[in-house]
Amino acid sequence: MTADNIQYKDRLFTFLFGSEEHKEWTLSLYNAVNGSDYTDPSAIEITTIREIMYLGMRNDISILVSYEMNLFEQQSTFNPNTPLRMMQYAGNLFEKYIKQRKLNKYSTKLLKLPAPRLVVFYNGTADQPDEVILKLSDSFPEGSKSDIEVQVRMLNINYGKNQKLMEACRPLMEYAWLVEKIRSIKKLSDENEVSSAIDKAINEMPNDFIIKPFLEVHKAEVKGMLLEEYNETEVMELFKEEGREEGREEGRFEMLSDLAEKKIITIEQAAAEAGMTAAEFVEKMRVA
Repeated sequence: MTADNIQYKDRLFTFLFGSEEHKEWTLSLYNAVNGSDYTDPSAIEITTIREIMYLGMRNDISILVSYEMNLFEQQSTFNPNTPLRMMQYAGNLFEKYIKQRKLNKYSTKLLKLPAPRLVVFYNGTADQPDEVILKLSDSFPEGSKSDIEVQVRMLNINYGKNQKLMEACRPLMEYAWLVEKIRSIKKLSDENEVSSAIDKAINEMPNDFIIKPFLEVHKAEVKGMLLEEYNETEVMELFKEEGREEGREEGRFEMLSDLAEKKIITIEQAAAEAGMTAAEFVEKMRVA
């Protein structure tokens, strides 16, 4: 399989908050993050990049609201290189925005562009504060001066964290409850079976949860997404251990390339582990 044939699959977070079907949930999330009180879901324009033509790049959710470009990403594994990737996503989104509106970036008139807002929703098992600001400049040599800075706001959305955020966005609280419930059922179970834990968690979800009917209608898709996320997390942890033991860069790349081709991890995750951009990783896969 070549890199051109690799397809991307949504995460459950994206399925819930990045679809046209329930824009009211997307608006609720936006309001909770920004402290705003918009009430009209039609004010949201979903601009998420999914196409392979963007050199293997895609983002979980991007939306335009009131002249703001919001990039949302869910992470179950902490990635300190998120500002670099978010900068690349934003560049592609601006390019898309300019082309769609037939703007001329070489014009003598100043273009009016939406202000980018970059947010990561973290729900991994490693302990993290309720909120952290990740900066691109943290990657630069200490004491160096830069003309570019990128800041990403990382919010911990594990169940029990960021109470005000959860209270402001009930679908987010319910999603956090589901993730925590699956983990607790899996931890208490004698057998290491994620599929049955997902079934039990959805069945035990309170009937007044807003997202429950949606999850039940799309149960097969939801299970597929969650299973892939759990498999992906476990494989990445195993890979890190093997990488630390082996310490061979080419072996690392071959293993990551194989995982990406089998769709166990995404191109972006593989690239981040290899210390490359997604475009560089895809190009190396093509010539390998």
